[in-house]
Amino acid sequence: MLLGCIGDDFTGSSDLANTLAKGGMRTVQYTGIPNGPAAADVQAGVVALKSRSIAPGDAVAQSLAALDWLLAQGCTQIFFKYCSTFDSTPQGNIGPVADALADALDAHKVIVCPAFPGTGRSVYQGHLFVKDTLLSTSGMENHPLTPMTDSDIRRWLTPQTQHSVGHVAAADVFAGSDRIEQALAEQHAAGHRHIVVDAIRDADLMEIARAARDLPLITGGSGVALGLPANFGCTAASVPWTGQAGKAVAVSGSCSVATRAQVERHAMRHPAREIDAADVIEGRLTAQDIANWLLTTDGLPLAYSSADPDIVTAVQAQYGRDASADALEGFFANIARHVVAGGATRVITAGGETSGAVIEALDLGALEIGPEIDPGVPALRARPDLVVALKSGNFGAEDFFEKAAAQLAGSP
Repeated sequence: MLLGCIGDDFTGSSDLANTLAKGGMRTVQYTGIPNGPAAADVQAGVVALKSRSIAPGDAVAQSLAALDWLLAQGCTQIFFKYCSTFDSTPQGNIGPVADALADALDAHKVIVCPAFPGTGRSVYQGHLFVKDTLLSTSGMENHPLTPMTDSDIRRWLTPQTQHSVGHVAAADVFAGSDRIEQALAEQHAAGHRHIVVDAIRDADLMEIARAARDLPLITGGSGVALGLPANFGCTAASVPWTGQAGKAVAVSGSCSVATRAQVERHAMRHPAREIDAADVIEGRLTAQDIANWLLTTDGLPLAYSSADPDIVTAVQAQYGRDASADALEGFFANIARHVVAGGATRVITAGGETSGAVIEALDLGALEIGPEIDPGVPALRARPDLVVALKSGNFGAEDFFEKAAAQLAGSP
């Protein structure tokens, strides 16, 4: 294995694996830390953790355990992947994990770059934008677990880390990889260990990757990984895929603006059933009820709890933030168990926490990377009789659920 990757959630990990596979690397996504060695032909291994919203100390411990496994596979470079909206609280978890990995790898010029222009994320003058809107006014300020209220990545990261945070500006990035390397060295000499790097175009990410070819640790969204396969001598390639026939179902727990638009569009054309969080928490609705509805409803049925932020806030106020989140994650996990046991062969999930709960519930150890459905979202084969699509809340076109079902069936 050449490149070792640690993802802080499952949808983001599949996003990264998709980027690397398109770049020509033989890539496998692992659900959690494998018990044994990787196959000999794997060039990039992506260890998907569910560590984005857990206690910082637990996130650090899991990430270091993943690092140990990846280093044992022979990896010469490590990539710590987090969301392109930099989801974290002022207490972590991005900073604490980056600190721990940097210490373990003796890395002193650590790139921080959540940019992903293909999905509208760019970093300019150290600020993160979602298309033409600052992150802090993009809807992410209403995230139920990691509300992003400041677009300045330097300022948001500073209280999370023990180290000084520097910046490589767009003008240096536009000048190419040699100038980026020089700027990184200058920031390091100025006492900065974590260095936010601007990027607004895919071409910028390619130059950043070239500048990072000899660095032991890189952190960022999957966008900055665009140029990494070339550093290892790989070239872009089509990703092989055999579709899966059979019953398709979709579930969504994301409350993002993008997902709510996708749910609204889907409900106009296909069966859709809303899940009321209070009904779940108080036991009036069971996972078996929803699973039976999904399995017996024709077309592409969708079960969703993708509520307006005001509704989410009210539920959290009544039942508690963690209790509400745990109840819904457990509910979706049980739905997944029931629908797969009942014969579903194509499962589509929206939302990082929801997708993580589903993948853990189904005990899917390794995922084969298939073709891209929408930027950042690949088709994934979990077993000979099961394929899945894991969508981050903010990703995908408005017709995502239809496109995912078609791609999973092999007929995009």
